[in-house]
Amino acid sequence: MAPRPQKPVQARPPIVVLKDVKLADGPVMLFDGVDLALEARARACLVGRNGAGKSTLLRVLAGEIEPDGGDRFVQPGLRSAFVPQEPVILGETVLDHAISGGAQPWEAEAELQVFGLDPAKSAKGLSGGEIRRAALAKAFAEKPDLILLDEPTNHLDIFAIETLERRLLESRAAALVVSHDRAFLERITTRCFWLAHRKVRTLDAGYAEFEAWAEKVEAEEQESLRRLTKAIERETYTFYRSITAQRTRNEGRARALQDMRQQRAAILRDSTRPLELEIDAGGMSGRRVAEAKGVSKAFGARTIVSDFSTRIIRGDRVAIVGPNGAGKTTLVRLLLGEIKPDAGTVTLGTGLEIVYLDQSRSELRPEMTLWDALTPSGGDSIMVRGQPRHVAAYAKDFMFREGQLRQPVSTLSGGERNRLLLARALAKPANLLVLDEPTNDLDMETLDLLEDLLADYDGTLLLVSHDRDFIDRLATSTIALDGLGRAVETPGGWTDFLRQNPGFFDARSAGFSARGGSTPSGPSGKGAAGQPRAKLSYKDQRRLEEAEREVAELPATIAAMEARLHDPALYAKDRKGFERLTGELDRTRARLELAESDWLLLEARREALVSGG
Repeated sequence: MAPRPQKPVQARPPIVVLKDVKLADGPVMLFDGVDLALEARARACLVGRNGAGKSTLLRVLAGEIEPDGGDRFVQPGLRSAFVPQEPVILGETVLDHAISGGAQPWEAEAELQVFGLDPAKSAKGLSGGEIRRAALAKAFAEKPDLILLDEPTNHLDIFAIETLERRLLESRAAALVVSHDRAFLERITTRCFWLAHRKVRTLDAGYAEFEAWAEKVEAEEQESLRRLTKAIERETYTFYRSITAQRTRNEGRARALQDMRQQRAAILRDSTRPLELEIDAGGMSGRRVAEAKGVSKAFGARTIVSDFSTRIIRGDRVAIVGPNGAGKTTLVRLLLGEIKPDAGTVTLGTGLEIVYLDQSRSELRPEMTLWDALTPSGGDSIMVRGQPRHVAAYAKDFMFREGQLRQPVSTLSGGERNRLLLARALAKPANLLVLDEPTNDLDMETLDLLEDLLADYDGTLLLVSHDRDFIDRLATSTIALDGLGRAVETPGGWTDFLRQNPGFFDARSAGFSARGGSTPSGPSGKGAAGQPRAKLSYKDQRRLEEAEREVAELPATIAAMEARLHDPALYAKDRKGFERLTGELDRTRARLELAESDWLLLEARREALVSGG
């Protein structure tokens, strides 16, 4: 008996479709015939260079932007959630924000706890990581059929990223993610959309297969361009030789030649000039860069590090990892001699030229222009590794158009702002480079260039990052802080550290369930014994919120004062004003130090109350 024919597997119908979508940003065409479709429960990433229009395409999918042409189809009744690159948190508490889109309160409370947030926490003065987690909790609480995430791992620590991975894998929603985090994308995606040359190509495989596929596509395109160039050369020779010999013009042949030239011009115009990264390791430092012996540091009852020792040698690339709030930046400042330990000693080497790239981007005031950011002392030139260069030429190395130079920093995307900070930092010679979350918002190509640059860098690198792949590729050793005062250093990157130190972070995460939420406090808001959850006093809660706000805002105020004091003409023009500003700067620095100390103390107290410790 012949086997019964099997019915062909039916592909699931798409829940959202873009067909031949076109969109222009002024004279610049962003999309010219974009096709994209997602079916239920698909998990895809959208990749492309900074400035290609990834965030804009997500907004088109979300229905926030109407395309100039083409069609957008959405399955009737589709529920979608969109978490933008820079979320805005509304309401008095994070719970108010989480239910603002229609989520049920108990769903919102549960998701907030999954992401490690107290639902009653004030929405004012949140850190970058807390803002991101509140926005993600809101999105999942709404039980969407489609979730759109723009750089969702920015400002999250590694443990929050792993929580997000679990939630995406558990969710029944289709997901489209824009992210620079390779490890994250490799874990969650089953499809890749590549936005390049104003169109989208599709790879029906996860991100682990993307780079090899993209290299093959680019090689084929280069070969097609080579063949087109040769065809133009042959046709041009034949065409003009025919005119000379016959004194007649073949109009059809002329149009064909013109079409080929226009096609080649369009291909070359779409070929983005690569980023040009260079770094000068400056003068050679001493062999010993920094040495810490038995170092301890605490703020009130909160111990950051206890009895920690390390020796950093010229050429080392040291990663510093741990949960948000564990004290990674404090450890960096200890190792740089910026703050004194409570016990132990820190000895810095000789001949150090230090450049610090700060994740807060506090150096970039929203109203300043790119030109101002690159030339803080004025003029039209910038000193690049000891040589003057015109600001427009140097900006071009970092893929900024001349027309952008007079635009305010506030108009830049996150990736463009990070490139601007890199441009400022890499202009200076440095034999000790300190990078605090340098990968935020950067596209994969820029990340590859930065990795290559740092791998060949002759100086010493201190790297604070939550990008597991970036750490694995670069670090010669990893210092991990557990947030409870322990610090351990092992050779290699993040994966090496986990293998050599199993369970190191268990004490930190002991109060969290497998889904990432706090186990002592359930959705009812009561502890394990059914008692009302303990909270900070009203006075302490107010001071905590005030300290959080000051920690977020005062670095920018300090940077603005320092920029004014750097004006060599200020002292000559207004000596009293100079002295008054100097005193104000000292007081503001003291306010910031006190705010940091109070925040660490009160946050530790709040966490202890919430966990019942």
